[in-house]
Amino acid sequence: MIDFAMSKEQQMVRNEVAKLVKGVVVDTAHDMDEERHIPPAAIQKAWELGFSISMIPESYGGFGLKDSPVETALILEELACGDMAFALAVMLPSLFIHPIAEMGTEDQKEKYLPLYCGETYKPCTLAIQEPHVGSDPVDLETTAERQGKAYVLNGKKCFVPGAAKAGHMLVAAALDGENNLFIVSGDVPGMTVGAKEKNLGLYALDTFEVSFKDCAIPMENRLGGEDGCAYDQLIQKSRVAMAAIGTGVSRASLEFVKDYAKQRVQFGEPIVHRQSVAFMLAEMAYEVDAMRLMTWKAASRLEAGKDAARESYLAKLYTGEMAMKVTDYGVQVMGGHGYIRDYPVERYYRNGRGISILEGIATL
Repeated sequence: MIDFAMSKEQQMVRNEVAKLVKGVVVDTAHDMDEERHIPPAAIQKAWELGFSISMIPESYGGFGLKDSPVETALILEELACGDMAFALAVMLPSLFIHPIAEMGTEDQKEKYLPLYCGETYKPCTLAIQEPHVGSDPVDLETTAERQGKAYVLNGKKCFVPGAAKAGHMLVAAALDGENNLFIVSGDVPGMTVGAKEKNLGLYALDTFEVSFKDCAIPMENRLGGEDGCAYDQLIQKSRVAMAAIGTGVSRASLEFVKDYAKQRVQFGEPIVHRQSVAFMLAEMAYEVDAMRLMTWKAASRLEAGKDAARESYLAKLYTGEMAMKVTDYGVQVMGGHGYIRDYPVERYYRNGRGISILEGIATL
């Protein structure tokens, strides 16, 4: 028999995240979006709950808990239900920490994990997506070439979150036709971080284009050493993470307009009594459930140590499409008010558009 009920531990974690969202995010998400800035104190408060470092061994500064993609998916959905930009900013160090912990050599773990697993939030990031048309995370144009005792990187990345302040980043590049990840310090010669990108959504999240021109890094900075890393596994985890975030954004839109439709009175009755509105709310509700189930299915395969290439791809594909539908319905239910920036549904709509487009800006 299949049981979709959360364990007591998972429910406890979810409740802690919901408490954080209610106390730190709900009343400030609009201002963060308008001001294009997330207060460091808010990020630090979330960091102290240890979401990003829970699975890191204690010897490197983490909590030494079991790695649980399902639990991380629950956390990401709850954070994104508060605000997608906040969720991505809070979990930003995971983009660097988790691949190092899972696929790095012992020397790499000892050198880098203690730098970012302390009590204070320190930004580090991952650069995968590229600015050319049809960018594909498994068909990279950024290249790495071995020259003497170094790897030389050439290419461009875009939508790199937190790049301007990141102490280190992982850069995806093709080496002899095989995709690899390389550890790059924030001040290495040959790497240039451009101006903050002006995106359709995620105003509060700083993303940048990053260029590499004859950027030489030491040989020991290839993730996993000479054997390389399980790059496909990272892509799978990233896609499931984005599916969880898309579920959270869609759920936020549903919850807001559901309450609005019960309170908004026109022609003597709440608009929820109108069949057209009720049908949209019902469709939003079952699509959110469908997104969550597809996300959990993919995450559970990862947790079982199985390949989830198909499941992760379908979860992200479906969630990307349905996030647009659900958040669009949220705008429609509110009518003219849905187009006004004083209400959050237009932010959900703008942010939700990024689910299908963005790659490699979140991971489990």
